[in-house]
Amino acid sequence: MNKDTKAQEGTIGKKGISLVQSILLVVGIVIGSGVFFKPSVVFGNAGAPGMGILAWIVGASITMAGALTIAEIASVIPKSGGMFVYLKELYGERTAFLYGWVQSFIYYPGMSAAGAMIFAIQSTSFIALSSMGQKLLAVGVIIFITVVNILSTKFGTKFNTLFTIGKLLPIGLIIVFGFFKGNVHDFTPVIAEGTTVAGFGAALLGVLFAYEGWVSVANMAGEMENPSKNLPRAIVLGLTISTVVYVGINLALINTIPVDQIIASAKPASEAAIVLFGPTGEKIIAVGILVSIVGCLSAVIMTGARMPQAMAEDNLFPFKRFFGKVNKKRDTPSNALIFQGILASLYALSGSFNTLTNLAVFVIWLFFILGIGGVFKLRKDFKHIITKDSYKVPLYPIVPIVGILGAIYVVISTIVTATTTALVGIVITAIGLPVYSYIKKKNIEETTDELAA
Repeated sequence: MNKDTKAQEGTIGKKGISLVQSILLVVGIVIGSGVFFKPSVVFGNAGAPGMGILAWIVGASITMAGALTIAEIASVIPKSGGMFVYLKELYGERTAFLYGWVQSFIYYPGMSAAGAMIFAIQSTSFIALSSMGQKLLAVGVIIFITVVNILSTKFGTKFNTLFTIGKLLPIGLIIVFGFFKGNVHDFTPVIAEGTTVAGFGAALLGVLFAYEGWVSVANMAGEMENPSKNLPRAIVLGLTISTVVYVGINLALINTIPVDQIIASAKPASEAAIVLFGPTGEKIIAVGILVSIVGCLSAVIMTGARMPQAMAEDNLFPFKRFFGKVNKKRDTPSNALIFQGILASLYALSGSFNTLTNLAVFVIWLFFILGIGGVFKLRKDFKHIITKDSYKVPLYPIVPIVGILGAIYVVISTIVTATTTALVGIVITAIGLPVYSYIKKKNIEETTDELAA
């Protein structure tokens, strides 16, 4: 890492994303369909209201520990590409490539496909759709939001901001009315008979998945206003808002309908809405879910395309000139957006997006261990680029250690409970090694040819 690192803040030129927009970007990514569908999974595994709420709080604490730590690295290396850039500077090019490989080909397209398919499934509350009809609608949504982001970064950011605010309105209604109009008031037992460590662990994994995606905002650092200060603030404040929303809506749900009903329901938020707002409540919440998914999908597509574009700029992606190109008129990585949209559409049509997403989430947590641990390497080996104004993680080294332990827990739990998924995820990551070797060989050949010319 050189002394000019802080000055190199990406090549997508205009600094048009404000702090408020950055915060809403984090909220938009984190709060998607999970806020409506995850409560049944979490409470079902936790076995009791108190343990379910505890899982949401513990999950938030682990996520925040990791976020606070990576925010310190982000303040020192405020460049587009996020974790890819951090891993490259701290651990070397090969490690960063493997992370970017999984993100570009599986994680972001898979998350986009999953979000679009959930949108299509939720749309059946209003229109009847066959299985193929749902897939085609999902592809249409992916294409639409991709085009929105191709138009311009500024327009895409405003679109995301609008839908993020829109998604918080129905969520806020459930929270407020759930607290004041709900009449269940049954938050017991805190620990049910038969509650196990494995059950709580499964609930915690569901919570951690619900918080997934916050680090993606770092992909946009090169386009932020004052990224050295605003990026850490956006991560911390965005996750704080998300935590309040998650804990608030779960408390409201168990104050509105019995926890057994939440566990048995595929759509607990809709059932709570019927109790709170009458027969029209389900339709209102169905619209809210659609808005929520569109907001999340917009943020994922916007940030995800910056990964292959940043890798291509560093000569670490196939067809680097194509993917590294930025549309100067619109200030967007148009080619990377189109590539991501095509992959996401194929995943949605194949029906394999859930498997791809599960694989990617496991592998991402593997890299989170390195990313969070990078703060120790940053402070030891790169003191020369840390200034007195740089953000510092509080309660160092306790907070980073909590984040690392949380990441290790996710990895081990997945290996134990879903061994096949873990093994396949590791294999897919390993496939990136020969691809990396090929790209490096190709770069050397091109450099040799240029010198010879």
